[in-house]
Amino acid sequence: MTLKDTIAHIPEPDAGAAEAARSRQDMLTKPRGSLGRLEELSIRLAAISGQPLPTIKHKVIVTMAGDHGVARDGVSAYPPEVTPQMVLNFLSGRAAVNVLARHVGARIVVVDMGVNYDFDPHPDLLIRKVARGTNSIACGPAMTREQAVQAIEAGIEVVEAEIAEGLDIVGTGDMGIGNTTPSAAIAAALTGEAVSKIVGRGTGLDDAGLARKVEVIERALAINKPDPNDGLDVLAKVGGFEIGGLAGVILGAASHRRPVMIDGFISTAAAMIAIAMAPQARPYLIAAHRSQEQGHGIMQDWAGLKPLLDIDMRLGEGTGAALGISLAEAACKILAEMATFDEAGVSSKEE
Repeated sequence: MTLKDTIAHIPEPDAGAAEAARSRQDMLTKPRGSLGRLEELSIRLAAISGQPLPTIKHKVIVTMAGDHGVARDGVSAYPPEVTPQMVLNFLSGRAAVNVLARHVGARIVVVDMGVNYDFDPHPDLLIRKVARGTNSIACGPAMTREQAVQAIEAGIEVVEAEIAEGLDIVGTGDMGIGNTTPSAAIAAALTGEAVSKIVGRGTGLDDAGLARKVEVIERALAINKPDPNDGLDVLAKVGGFEIGGLAGVILGAASHRRPVMIDGFISTAAAMIAIAMAPQARPYLIAAHRSQEQGHGIMQDWAGLKPLLDIDMRLGEGTGAALGISLAEAACKILAEMATFDEAGVSSKEE
């Protein structure tokens, strides 16, 4: 489906399904609200899916990879060569996201959106390469507007193929050395906050590296002047191919009433692009966690996302999304499998 059609087909959440889920939660054998945000999450999942008793069985984490021209400008503690090396690590099944995905029973879909490397064919790797990395945002636009659309539509295609196979929930993941820099640029452009309030140390920059990163992003914003009222313009000027792809995954999932578990800093930048382009997608997004990255909370506040977890993670890959998917599945099981007071023959609260 095209980007335009996908945005046009994003429905409103189902208020009736949400009310039915809320009513059942209030009848379960527990004090009302005693399971806290698990109750709220189950009601949200009902509204998203349109099912009073939502189920989560087919779980997928889409981990998208891309290289960034700005990585050569000293904004990362790791060299760009690590991007393809980590993609190969994902395919070997031994990265952190593989471990956590297995733990929660999720499958990983690895997508090359723009890695500066030619991978051998692999059954678990999708090649949707827009180009061999973006241009450096410190010198001009990351990509053309046409390439931005191509990246987003590739993400839509990837998630729609999974939906055709029965997908119940999708988690977002990323890989791309230097990609906290375009993500911070996106956040600064859309929130209007000072770059210094958003930029973090990424893969572990020292103080000099952090100062250099701030300067590079400020330069990128001054040169490119991304329009905060045009999400596609922001993506094209200061984004990344994997960020665009993840925005497409988000929009595609929302158009088919599937919940999206948003991972960390980079995934949230993708969510911001998706929301900027289609505000009606916002209710379909669930924030898995709050990252250690300094500006992540600012980004989540702008996007209206309240994280499920805050455990000092900052890896990306979809690791936080995996843990969030586990909580979503637990919330659904509580709603569907726990007995009501009447079913259990337990006396309810006296009025």
